[in-house]
Amino acid sequence: MKCYLIFIALFISSSVALDCQQVDGRLKQIDVSLGQVFGVNSNDNIYTLYGSNWVQLPGALKHVTVGPAGVWGVNKDNQIYKMVAGQWVNVPGLLKQIDAGGDEFVSGANMVDGIFCMGRQAAMAFRNAQTSPAWEQLPGALKYYSCGPNGCWGVNSANQIYIMKGVTPTACKGSQQWQNIPGSLAMIEVGTDGSVYGVNADGNVYRRDGITDSNPAGTDWTQINVCGKIKHVSYDLGKLWVIKDDDSIWTCS
Repeated sequence: MKCYLIFIALFISSSVALDCQQVDGRLKQIDVSLGQVFGVNSNDNIYTLYGSNWVQLPGALKHVTVGPAGVWGVNKDNQIYKMVAGQWVNVPGLLKQIDAGGDEFVSGANMVDGIFCMGRQAAMAFRNAQTSPAWEQLPGALKYYSCGPNGCWGVNSANQIYIMKGVTPTACKGSQQWQNIPGSLAMIEVGTDGSVYGVNADGNVYRRDGITDSNPAGTDWTQINVCGKIKHVSYDLGKLWVIKDDDSIWTCS
């Protein structure tokens, strides 16, 4: 099955159609990075894509992430796990959402929207329960937080959008000064290449344009008209992965 996805630049009359193809399977959340694809379904089963086949991994997670910092996830009890040598290892701390898309550091939000990150040295070195996780708390409150090479983006309980600049692998808290970005999103994801996509409360998809090293906040949003209501997106290697509200999986390029 195919679906055509149209970019409509806000305040601009031009549009671009992308070719979208449905992928076998059902997932409630997906994350893609560096050519790898991971996701979880409505039963918290964990899958990764090998070629064109989904392979189930052991364990149960409600949210999984893959990126330069490796593969991490959180379960229904908000316990944190990192995949080490093919096995899930519990990481001290509690998060409801986690992101490994930063430059070998991880970040996320907890059950009361507290924002946390773990710098490169601690994140990459973590191997077992005897390793100190070294979580650092950021000011403010967000329900979803995602990082990339040009900064970290998040949304709060009111769906307001924020960016944290000055983030580095050794200073994952960045400038600790939030910049509010016009718009409204329920979730947001930053790709390994710095691309920013999000979904609003109505299931519409948006892309942030104009992001550069000198202007990490970008300039404006472009709405992407997708047939159907969307609940989750992730972007990698020129391909947008889309999860619709019926848990169907689509790729658009």
